[in-house]
Amino acid sequence: MKSRFLHLFAIIILSALSYQYSVAQPIFTDASRSDRERAEDIVKHMTLQEKVSLMVYNSPAIDRLGVRNYNWWNEALHGIARNGNATVFPMPIAMASSFDADLLERVFVATSDEGRIKWNIARSAKDKNMWYKGLSYWTPNINIFRDPRWGRGMETYGEDPYLTSQLGMAVVRGLQGDNKDGVIKALACAKHYAIHSGPESSRHSFDAVVSERDLWETYLPAFKDLITKADVKQVMFAYNRMFGVPAGANERFMRDILEKEWGFKGVVVSDCWAVKDFYAGHKWSANRVEAAAAAVKAGMDMECGDAVPAIPEAIRQGLVTEESVDESITRVMEYRYLLGEMDETSPWDDIPHDKLCSKEHVDLALEVAHKSIVLLENKG
Repeated sequence: MKSRFLHLFAIIILSALSYQYSVAQPIFTDASRSDRERAEDIVKHMTLQEKVSLMVYNSPAIDRLGVRNYNWWNEALHGIARNGNATVFPMPIAMASSFDADLLERVFVATSDEGRIKWNIARSAKDKNMWYKGLSYWTPNINIFRDPRWGRGMETYGEDPYLTSQLGMAVVRGLQGDNKDGVIKALACAKHYAIHSGPESSRHSFDAVVSERDLWETYLPAFKDLITKADVKQVMFAYNRMFGVPAGANERFMRDILEKEWGFKGVVVSDCWAVKDFYAGHKWSANRVEAAAAAVKAGMDMECGDAVPAIPEAIRQGLVTEESVDESITRVMEYRYLLGEMDETSPWDDIPHDKLCSKEHVDLALEVAHKSIVLLENKG
């Protein structure tokens, strides 16, 4: 009888301890929960200042919540950029001349392998400067290259909307890869949304006005395909205005088309210092506070720039709500969990370091270069 009582008592004590642990463990530390659940939970533990700080590309650490410093700004238009030795592939405008989507997908599988290796090295070294070392690549550039005065045409896949769409989707598939145990390899980014390819000198004040037919047949198809067919995880809005309203404050494009019509649920990021252009270039808003509020209200989640720190003042002035901030920062954190960046280990940790600048990748770059050379024969 006594032994049975002791056995029952032990069960009660263990059950109580187990319950206490389950209650005490925050959801955001529980890797068995969904990325969305973890994101929603960690945001509840943040102050407004902490939320805002994580909506800037160079995001600081929040030690008490286990959030490490992270830099969203990374480039991989034709191989990993600005981060030491990496395999360099031909420029996108040259790769487009191959008309070979499968080839581009192979290029960006190789690129994302090298990006993960760079990331793993930086993380293991506890690098404090993560610029150009993160897993969120602002690639591909799917703007339509019509105007030779635009200085970024070599980053694109040319003037044809269909080719741009097909090659852009291949880039996304190669970069993002498959979810491995719920962790994505990298985040691709469809940029610059939208109608962005005018004169370089006036890009910070230019108003892009096109016909509705040209809008839907030329400038938007690639963005639509990358979102609805390739599941691109980031979209970057452009510097220019569209029909009188800055791209990043244009609710028709940001909310009605991008979010409601196409169902985009990923991270919306600004081009660098594009929010500043709302008042400094376009003279559309009065100041930094109004510009930051307009961008967040329209759906911006991540800023490359320095306007977002004005959001607390915008809330005090009633220009935007903290609920809008919560919407954005929850999405930001959801994708940090999706990358496996918030946890100690990732299924992508075991990519061999000897793949970096490997003979396989160099041979692939040479193959792309050969297939990018196009000769025209003038018969008759």
